[in-house]
Amino acid sequence: MLKINPDEPREYCGLFGISNNKQASWLTYLGLFAQQHRGQEACGIVANNKGNLSIHKGMGLVSDVFGGAVLSKLKGSTAMGHVRYSTTGSSVLKNAQPLLVDYAKGSICIAHNGNLVNSLELRKHLEETGSIFQTTTDSEIIIHLMARGKLRNLDESLLYALQRIRGAYSLILMDNRNLIGVRDPWGFRPLSLGKLGNSWCLASETCAFDLIGAKFVRAVDPGEIVFINDTGLRSIRPKEWRVGHRHAHCIFEHVYFSRPDSNVFGETVHIVRKKLGAQLAKEFPVKADYVVPVPDSGYSAALGYAQQSGIPLEMGIIRNHYVGRTFIQPAQDSRDMGVKVKFNLMKDVLRGKRIVIVDDSIVRGTTSKIRVRNLRKVGVKAVHLMISCPPHRFPCYYGIDFHKSSELIANRYSSIDKIREYLGVDSLGYLSLDGMLKSLKYGKNDYCTACWTGKYPIMAERRHGKFSLEGRCCGQGEIAVGPGCLLR
Repeated sequence: MLKINPDEPREYCGLFGISNNKQASWLTYLGLFAQQHRGQEACGIVANNKGNLSIHKGMGLVSDVFGGAVLSKLKGSTAMGHVRYSTTGSSVLKNAQPLLVDYAKGSICIAHNGNLVNSLELRKHLEETGSIFQTTTDSEIIIHLMARGKLRNLDESLLYALQRIRGAYSLILMDNRNLIGVRDPWGFRPLSLGKLGNSWCLASETCAFDLIGAKFVRAVDPGEIVFINDTGLRSIRPKEWRVGHRHAHCIFEHVYFSRPDSNVFGETVHIVRKKLGAQLAKEFPVKADYVVPVPDSGYSAALGYAQQSGIPLEMGIIRNHYVGRTFIQPAQDSRDMGVKVKFNLMKDVLRGKRIVIVDDSIVRGTTSKIRVRNLRKVGVKAVHLMISCPPHRFPCYYGIDFHKSSELIANRYSSIDKIREYLGVDSLGYLSLDGMLKSLKYGKNDYCTACWTGKYPIMAERRHGKFSLEGRCCGQGEIAVGPGCLLR
């Protein structure tokens, strides 16, 4: 089997939940379907029928895993679901979410979008003190932490766990009577609150609300926990769980991950991408016949570039939308064939033209190099490659699937000009960090720029001998979250 595009950044995960609705499972199915772009490896739904939780999950797309017969068995007025791309834990069925467990305090399930940076130490400590894990995901750690101690209510158990994990996470949980939404104090991952009649719903992206006819109410705030049950909605913002005034919204949600029609971090993604493209045109003006987007995430930025530059937008690259993540390899050059299977060039449109290719990012560079080579073969006169974000030089520990600097083309080559030579383009322009930040709604201290700058809001764990599950500083000051220790 072959990965279709090994150079694309891999998706996060998608969450959806709804309460107080007779069609809860069906609406959850639709909510996940709308967010299929966030994860195509596995999916699952849990339904709550008068306190009894039932689950169905499987490998593959939402439409393949859930048919009418399956949904009819997931009875209940509250449901939640998850689409997964693996960031921590391998791609196997046991790691598919939501995770549903029974323990002394009842039944509880969890769905997680993000990545914990202290999962190795937490898991090691929990296993050494008797915990038995059923999966290799970091999400299961949260359930084990909630089960610890002699805490009497759900609020205290959840907060006990949240105070001990570090990293990027939006969560939806469900027990026998509550649907719960959680967003980490830094606000790395989006999570939105919607209303459908008398039903409250939660989703990673607002496009899920649009499909089911729900109204987008607001984003769940960073550091906020919302509890939804028969009495309505209750929100808490624990003081002991705050990180100060700054946030760390993942800009890559705007650049690549989110659907253009979603409202993420207070802005419509399409509008943000158009602004990124317009700023790119200001920073890198060129003479060309057409602006050509790389589908699909390059469309909005290409439109912004075209409108700002006055160069006509043209559909020169066509994407095959019916190709999944993998397909049977029919040729020796698997990477080249992967690009051909997913994208086809409009030869008669492009031949003899000078074109500006607008893409969202270059990660490893292999796919971009193949695409440029194919453009040359069909007779394109000049290729100017424009990227709507800065060069990726550093690994991400918060959920994007590039963990090593050596994987990143901008880290392997010492200059932009050397990257240009490797890719075989006439010119190469990356949007500047300042240009990207001034295209966004909030100030620079409200976004995570670690993959471009190496400045991490929360450092990933380093292995050492001492560890404190109770949240006290372990004495190894090199791991800092602001002042103090990562495990504080």
